[in-house]
Amino acid sequence: MYRCDIIIFMIELLILFELSKKILTMYGISKEIRGDFSVLTTPSYGTIKPALRRLEVSGFVKTQKTISAGGRPSTYYSITNEGREELKRLIVEPPLDNPIQFLPMARVKLACADILNTDAQVKMFAVLKAKAESIIADAKNILAFKDLSFYPKMVFDNLICEYKNFILLLEGLENAGSRE
Repeated sequence: MYRCDIIIFMIELLILFELSKKILTMYGISKEIRGDFSVLTTPSYGTIKPALRRLEVSGFVKTQKTISAGGRPSTYYSITNEGREELKRLIVEPPLDNPIQFLPMARVKLACADILNTDAQVKMFAVLKAKAESIIADAKNILAFKDLSFYPKMVFDNLICEYKNFILLLEGLENAGSRE
């Protein structure tokens, strides 16, 4: 998956997630995504508008056009049953192979995981944990078998710490889910 595809994937997931909670205008969708996910992403209208069109053409979103009391046209978007299923599919879809893309996407998926049932959450956590462990192992192998200078060593050490923290997050979420 290319960077552009990842952005499209993430924006569509976030749009469907926000619409799973309530009917919104494009402005409302943007505002909700920024309010809920601003530390992860801040999509522009130029990203949201074509994503909404794609989702509508695919049957995941439907529109309702209205005229406001002031005579201005408004378009409201809502999620369809097919859109709810697509949202779940996007969340549980296996992680990306590219480590640089893995963490941002995994974080977005985790932030949306409450719409999944417990079994689907547990499976997703296990898949994400396995991928994170694989990335840690790869980084440790590079550190062990390559003669790296100071800066690359520090970067790989930091990467290992970041992924270990991500695994701790997953384990915390698993434990929290098992107590519910």
